[in-house]
Amino acid sequence: MCGRFARKSTQQVLADWFGVELEDMPWFAPSYNVAPQSVQPVVRLSRGSVGREIALMRWGLLPFWAKDAKFGYSTINARAEEVAEKPAYREAFKKRRCLAPADAFYEWQRIDSKTKHPFAIALKTRNPYAFAGLWEHWQPKDGAALETFTILTTDPNAIMEPIHNRMPVILEPHDYSRWLDLGDPARPPVDLLRPFPAEEMVAWPVGDRVGNVRNNDVQLLEALSPTLDEQSQMG
Repeated sequence: MCGRFARKSTQQVLADWFGVELEDMPWFAPSYNVAPQSVQPVVRLSRGSVGREIALMRWGLLPFWAKDAKFGYSTINARAEEVAEKPAYREAFKKRRCLAPADAFYEWQRIDSKTKHPFAIALKTRNPYAFAGLWEHWQPKDGAALETFTILTTDPNAIMEPIHNRMPVILEPHDYSRWLDLGDPARPPVDLLRPFPAEEMVAWPVGDRVGNVRNNDVQLLEALSPTLDEQSQMG
């Protein structure tokens, strides 16, 4: 599962990283505690062109046939092994793929039935990265249309295994174009839905403040102790 992440990179950094025009981007601020149902920047193919654009979408996918916006509470993540067949995701998987920019994600390691410890997980380079996502356009009976997205998850890599049994699908930069390319809806890039290389990632424990969505500051990413990678080297 991926239920919380951080996006600290500036708009200029993200424009350069994802190959979009800064002047065409909607305004958004960094967020250190992105939560479900919040509105976040998502990269997709520009409509009517071959380029990319950033659109603001709500986290929690609403397929066009959803009767209520509450449907999106249960669709913040889509399991990679189900996405091609599950009704909520299969059309978007063929026709509406996107990238969700992030710099780190949070996950809670369960110690016992009453105790969980949060971790932050990022790239060793500290570069931004992209979750594989899907997006949809939903029109309620009354009110404005909504664009929403979900983040795909897969099996954990060696960094994530001690923390959680799932992790978000993180794409390599050289795979961004292939993930976004909708040229052959009958053959979506299923092979990209795999764990990111553990040797390129790092995880470290963070404070419990991240559990409260009202907390949104850079201190949430501060390490309480050495990273898991550093601990293994010391051991």
